[in-house]
Amino acid sequence: MEINKTINSDNVDLMINMGPQHPSTHGVFRLLLNIDGERIIDVKPHIGYLHRGSEKLCENERYAQVVTLFDRLDYVANLNMELGFCLAVESLMELDIPDRASYIRVILCELNRIASHLLFYGTYGLDVGAMTPVLYAFREREKIQGFFESITGARMMHNYFRIGGIKEELPDDFNNRLSLLLDEVSQGIEECDMLLSKNEMFLARTKNVGIISASDAVDFGVSGPNLRASGIARDIRVSKPYSIYDRFDYGIPVASSGDCWDRYYVRLEEIRQSIKIIKQAMSQMEDGPILAKVRRIARPPKGEIYFRTESPRGDFGVYLVSDGSDKPYRVKVRAPSFANLQSLQYLLKGAYIADAVTILGSIDIIMGEVDR
Repeated sequence: MEINKTINSDNVDLMINMGPQHPSTHGVFRLLLNIDGERIIDVKPHIGYLHRGSEKLCENERYAQVVTLFDRLDYVANLNMELGFCLAVESLMELDIPDRASYIRVILCELNRIASHLLFYGTYGLDVGAMTPVLYAFREREKIQGFFESITGARMMHNYFRIGGIKEELPDDFNNRLSLLLDEVSQGIEECDMLLSKNEMFLARTKNVGIISASDAVDFGVSGPNLRASGIARDIRVSKPYSIYDRFDYGIPVASSGDCWDRYYVRLEEIRQSIKIIKQAMSQMEDGPILAKVRRIARPPKGEIYFRTESPRGDFGVYLVSDGSDKPYRVKVRAPSFANLQSLQYLLKGAYIADAVTILGSIDIIMGEVDR
């Protein structure tokens, strides 16, 4: 038998699965890759493996209970999720939130942003083959998680924010512990920066890989650090300030190339800016009430509202419809990870298979928020 070993690569491509259980896909996520040799010629992302019907479930829960469902959307930025929902309800009810409650919310949400970006730093190091960075990142992240536990009673699913304020007052040693925590995290971030950012192998894996221009990023609905890495200084905390963010002085880290390294380093710089915000909030915060004068069972007036906040992954929006009862008529979430994921097919076409996880990791998606 004679076997013809000549293959015309122009006419033959191979279809392979990455996921849905692949350890580097940052959640239960599947990529269907069409490859020609080592190049990706087409890709189809498959989502929905983590769909729980969270938005529909909100219709059968009282407003205070819905907060627990939002905890489970972006499950590494829980407090930012809680804040988005509470602010939407409070805006519809036209509530005045006590200053102390607003300051505590901002401090905890910025700490949560730092913890989220530290998780990204560590796992992204693993994505490109570096084992040590995750140890440095989790050393600092664990301090923040322990700090959260001392305040909310939980490491992740906090259920700490309330419509009108927060659940309970801070521990007596809050300021001292927070000051010590910020000093340790600040030092840890510098060590993380020196360890990975300018590493020769890391630069080779991330520089000029997965480039997306500013105009394309806007067309795909990209937001957050991924958008700012492409050169657009868009941050909801500044462009449309909410809560008390207009009282602080801080910068918006922006890059220009829109490649994997820029997306990585923008997040590292954001940690430094979050530390600045927290320190200012600490110095400005005074004693006072932590909960507005509002009924325990909230009943917003009939109406609808769309409220936007800046989560660690970008533009997080909550569309809320009230029929005047104690349960929402409709809740719809604009999830930044879902919108950011739309750019993945564009980013992966023409890339090497070896860079697929590098590009995917740089987007920093959370599937609990994508699938809902």
